[in-house]
Amino acid sequence: MNSKEKIIEKYQSNIKNLKKHNDLYFNKDNPKISDAEYDKIKKETIELEKKHDFLKKIDSVKDIVGATPTNKFKKIKHLKPMLSLSNAFDKDDIVDFIKKINNFLNINKKDIEFFSEPKIDGISATLIYEKGILSKGLSRGDGITGEDILENLKTISNIPKKIEGKDVPNLLEVRCEIYISKKDFVKIKDKFANPRNAAGGSLRQKNPKETSKIPLKYFAYGFGAIEPMKFEKQSEFLKKINGWGFSINSLSKTVSGIKNIENTHQKIDNLRASLDYDIDGLVLKVNDLNLQKRLGNTSNSPRWAIAYKFSAEQAVTKIKDIIIQVGRTGAITPVAKVEPVTVGGVVVSNATLHNEDEIERKDIRIGDTIKIQRAGDVIPQVVSVDFSKREKKNKKFIFPINCLCGAPTKKEISKSTKKKDAVRRCLKGYDCKFIAKEKLKHLVSKEAFNIDGLGKKVVDQFWNLNLIKEPSDIFNLDYDKIRDLEGWGDLSVENLKSAVNKSKIISLDRFIYSIGVRHIGQENAKILAAFFISISEFSKLFEEKKTDNILNSLIELDGIGETQINAIKNFFSNSKNKKINIDLINQLNISDYANKNEDGIFSNKRLMFTGGFQNMSRSEAKSIAENNGGKVLGSISKKLDFLVVGDTKPTKKKIDQAKRLKIKIITEKEWNKILNS
Repeated sequence: MNSKEKIIEKYQSNIKNLKKHNDLYFNKDNPKISDAEYDKIKKETIELEKKHDFLKKIDSVKDIVGATPTNKFKKIKHLKPMLSLSNAFDKDDIVDFIKKINNFLNINKKDIEFFSEPKIDGISATLIYEKGILSKGLSRGDGITGEDILENLKTISNIPKKIEGKDVPNLLEVRCEIYISKKDFVKIKDKFANPRNAAGGSLRQKNPKETSKIPLKYFAYGFGAIEPMKFEKQSEFLKKINGWGFSINSLSKTVSGIKNIENTHQKIDNLRASLDYDIDGLVLKVNDLNLQKRLGNTSNSPRWAIAYKFSAEQAVTKIKDIIIQVGRTGAITPVAKVEPVTVGGVVVSNATLHNEDEIERKDIRIGDTIKIQRAGDVIPQVVSVDFSKREKKNKKFIFPINCLCGAPTKKEISKSTKKKDAVRRCLKGYDCKFIAKEKLKHLVSKEAFNIDGLGKKVVDQFWNLNLIKEPSDIFNLDYDKIRDLEGWGDLSVENLKSAVNKSKIISLDRFIYSIGVRHIGQENAKILAAFFISISEFSKLFEEKKTDNILNSLIELDGIGETQINAIKNFFSNSKNKKINIDLINQLNISDYANKNEDGIFSNKRLMFTGGFQNMSRSEAKSIAENNGGKVLGSISKKLDFLVVGDTKPTKKKIDQAKRLKIKIITEKEWNKILNS
């Protein structure tokens, strides 16, 4: 075979490969190679075409490589959001969980009845039935919007396609967890990393016939929307749908009292290895659905449920080094570089040491043999040092007083406790390149801009290549330069470009959270967004003459305290922060904050509460006001519409102020009457 024939053979082989992998990627949703490998083949083929004109008569890469794949599944909004569960790791966490429930409901019951069930390590999905007919099936997605995977869900034989019965609600949204049994996974383990990946990959097959080849199973565990609501308890709902043909977990039961909860948790943990499906904890839900409704949700999770994770898995390893990392708020965190060890199925090579006080308290040194643990998705941490194995050469770690950027660090004094913070901080902000890079990682994270394909490692790569230095750079990326990088090519670049363009449309609350003001988490961001409503109003914080007036107004907001206001003041008094955020805003389409209920009984009204209530906590009263379109303020001002006064120890000064300003005062009796009207 001469050289020309070899070139043609190589070229044709590459073309055949590209066509095959296109089909696997676009049509079968089952890629067999990474984007980087695909791009390498494509690049090699293009180079062959450039060098040898005669190849263009045979075929062309341009003819076979399509545009960026469109979304494979239609996006559909959940009837009710699918929220994540907050986690508990020990008995104290559960005691605290019950205490919070009691405080919110203004009751004192240690024996609240919970419905407990194993936490299946699978893929969440929701099934929507209209007049008993399965009409929609969605993936969890981002919790607000899921993907239409109905046809794939229908391949699971024991999911009812039609519910028979006289008392079936007109609308029923059933939540379930899709999984693959351990026995079935053994047969397909060469194709997937673990059972959860197998379940997720199967549900995202474009062709339902491919999904049907995977032995998927499910457990129904809850509900979203039900019209009309026919149930009073979680346990009643599960029993009823089990009678309608839905699979529910046989280990589920009602339980009350901390002792019984602990016993149930231990029992399920002991059974864990013998079960034919993976679990990673016990889910506890308040059984009374009326109480669930009253408790409601935070921005991320329901107040009435918690995942009680199994005990942290531990392992023994050795510290090779201690390094310093700088966080987005300037926090200086020591990290132990350890000899790689498997903890809970994950290979760990780093463990957090929290702060210098923690290092001193546990007397942790380089070279020490240590015990580390990993609970759930929490970063591995050092539990203890085995002093019997300490060598004389293991010297104490001297914590640096300067940041990695060279600037001095500082332990701030808390205004509330008057004590020094345990954490050292660099105060240079964006002028510290380490902080600036971490701020970028926060900005692209799932809870912020959620840019798929722009993870931490990619941010590091682009930072080192000077492709991204400030947030606005993300929206002005040089995709031609990226295309020439190793591991990147047309397919991966177009996917990134699509994700970046999609992220330009963002809600005001997510934007406020994403810019990384210290002490402003997701809940605070929502409170601020509800106050400002639009980005044009929020941007007035950049105007020095208006900042003080705005900050004085923020004092009135319930949930925004002196700590948050000082953090906002410090952030927006920094000229570099101003410039960076103005540049970012100019790249975006930031939507106004949407009121929870514009038609609610308190729509566009500002309320304040004082005194205790007989039948509910003040927290619940505030939540009711907000869910009905109202804004809750933290101080008396002319802007206030109502002062709601509880019967137990109201503040006389606030009542007098309200009377002077002619603000309408609502008594507890009148409040209850409004709610019941």
